[in-house]
Amino acid sequence: MMTGTSYPAAPTPVAVVSPHFCVGYPVDLTIVRKLMTLSEGTFGVTDVNGNIMFRIKGKLLSIHDRRVLLDAAGTPIITFQQKLLSAHQRWQVFRGESTNAKDMLFSVRKSSLLQMKTKLDVFMAANTKEDVCDFKIEGSWFERSCVIYAGNSNNIIAQMHRKHSAQSILLGKDTFGVTVYPNVDYAFIVSLVVILEEINQDRSGED
Repeated sequence: MMTGTSYPAAPTPVAVVSPHFCVGYPVDLTIVRKLMTLSEGTFGVTDVNGNIMFRIKGKLLSIHDRRVLLDAAGTPIITFQQKLLSAHQRWQVFRGESTNAKDMLFSVRKSSLLQMKTKLDVFMAANTKEDVCDFKIEGSWFERSCVIYAGNSNNIIAQMHRKHSAQSILLGKDTFGVTVYPNVDYAFIVSLVVILEEINQDRSGED
């Protein structure tokens, strides 16, 4: 990271998954996606010192595309699944291992059907009208350069950047970094990045 870069704290804590994941300083995370793997652990998330923070476990061969975010101890934090027959490729996120509507935290969908650049809208479960998004993601997924904003504003809460490494490519891994701004739920940001990955991996298929 560049020295001297300032990351303004959110005026009030952005706690979506849990206040436990909000801290008063920027959090730099490294996300590694294993390519061409049939194992369950397709993603790993570490801090700057290489300590495992989260793992993402996939449910292979299930009717729904489903993923579970586990903490370092292996405890399920949230479950996300793709909504079937959704025109905008909507993903729904639930507390723990639930997929019950009463446990839904938020959903993510493409802003429009045809996109040259990445643009996703995030709606909290209570935002049933969905007139205005609660968070938005914009940028270039191909370059792994995306920004997450609070609401329909220019207030940045996290940034994603590619980590170029010939070694990681040789090892069959795609590595990128995420900087989560102070007072922002970093488990929430990790879940958004994983959904972003899933939606972009699906680009070759039908919307």
